[in-house]
Amino acid sequence: MLELNNFEQIDINSFFDADTSSEESQKIEVLTKKQRSLINETMPIVTALDPERAKIFKNRIEDLEALGKAIARFPSLLERHELAGGTRTPTSLIDSLIDHQDQGDSTLRLPSKAILGKGLLVSKTHTFSSIYKYIKHHEEHKKLAKALEAETLSSMFSLLVEDVYLNLIRDTSQPIEFRREWALSLLLLWEHWNDQTSEDVAPVLQSVWKARRKLAPAFGTMMGTSELLLISMQMDDQWIAFIKQKMGDTGVTQAMEEFLFGISYEQIQTLRSILKTKGIPAIGRDEVSKFLGEHVKADAGLDYRDFYSIYTIRRDNARSRARLKLEGPHKTLEDYFIQFVTEQNKEKQNNDTFAKS
Repeated sequence: MLELNNFEQIDINSFFDADTSSEESQKIEVLTKKQRSLINETMPIVTALDPERAKIFKNRIEDLEALGKAIARFPSLLERHELAGGTRTPTSLIDSLIDHQDQGDSTLRLPSKAILGKGLLVSKTHTFSSIYKYIKHHEEHKKLAKALEAETLSSMFSLLVEDVYLNLIRDTSQPIEFRREWALSLLLLWEHWNDQTSEDVAPVLQSVWKARRKLAPAFGTMMGTSELLLISMQMDDQWIAFIKQKMGDTGVTQAMEEFLFGISYEQIQTLRSILKTKGIPAIGRDEVSKFLGEHVKADAGLDYRDFYSIYTIRRDNARSRARLKLEGPHKTLEDYFIQFVTEQNKEKQNNDTFAKS
């Protein structure tokens, strides 16, 4: 049997360039190759249709590039730096993320480059959304519009994944090697604002979101079983594996119900009780607010802002329950799913290691 404890410990800093003056550290790729290719394909079309609109889009892209250059002047998160507060390395940043367990907003504890990069990502998301909304009105460019929409959503999911990483890093019930891996992924995300996990997870969650909106949850039994099965039938193997392996977990089930029904765990319990008392078998989404006696947005469009807004409501509710030790999900469905993906990847790596040995 392979003795894992015999592996030599390697400092994470050895994987990164210690030269803080390297030209590479002064660059930031605002657009991925795919995004730049899309922009290059789109701009001649917009120019032919509406030169003034094309000029606006061109100026916005140039603004993003200028913002990217300004952010690149801040110290890299993947290199060693001598700062006013002392030496900062990738390892010290990871340790800080793991050790900091205080409640409340962590904005002022995060590196400046992370905060600035987030602003750049939001601006890029809005820019791609604006170009998509213009192109989608031209039927002959339907395929291009779909690609622009996908990139808009991909940028939004990078914002969402940042939140999920921060949530999982703070979860002391998780193995320390997982938490360190998420912390490293977070540094890479902050440095480049492109993340392999978000690219892998985004299409799955986007498909679940679209499928969820097309379905009519059974606001009566409030079980959502049929909806879950219908969604799963349209999904890939990774989602199906997640459902099979994790739906027995109470927290996952509760988070899934919140996701499906579009209302909080507490509202689900209240609605379930009201309908049972009144002997009403089922109601539609548009009747939820009336029965709860308060305005709730049980439905939402396919707009990227809707997705993120509904996610943040579930996130904030989960954090509050965890802090106050209340019943209900202490994580979002997105937390559970990305945690599952990490577990699967780690298991695959371990299997590959044992197979080679």
